[in-house]
Amino acid sequence: MISEQVLEEPRLRGQAMWRGARGQCPSCGEKQLFRAYLKVSDDCPSCGLNLSGHQADDAPPYFTIFIVGHIIVPVALVVEKLYTPPLYVHALVFSLLAVLASLISLPVVKGAVVGLQWALRLHGFAATEKVDAQVDKAVEKS
Repeated sequence: MISEQVLEEPRLRGQAMWRGARGQCPSCGEKQLFRAYLKVSDDCPSCGLNLSGHQADDAPPYFTIFIVGHIIVPVALVVEKLYTPPLYVHALVFSLLAVLASLISLPVVKGAVVGLQWALRLHGFAATEKVDAQVDKAVEKS
């Protein structure tokens, strides 16, 4: 019989977000969070955690734009103040930098958001659903 302890297991937010940001399962730390660039795996092959219930939606792009904007704009202002390049150089260089920084940071941010959702038991990561999954596995084995 599955105990009530499973429902009360503490989930460390920082650890879950760090694991997610590195592309690892927030529960066990195995490197299988994404099956493609931004596609989250349905299940962790290591611990069996059902990852399909996550609902990151618009949060990762929003946070990515926020982070990249706060990095690119000050750098552009410093470059303008120090070197005063032509406007087309600004447009070309900082557009490319913004796109590259966004493409690099988007999976990191999405993984962290999925990890936070798991740690807070939001959406598809509620403790009762994990217990249901464990009960289903136990029934299949018997």
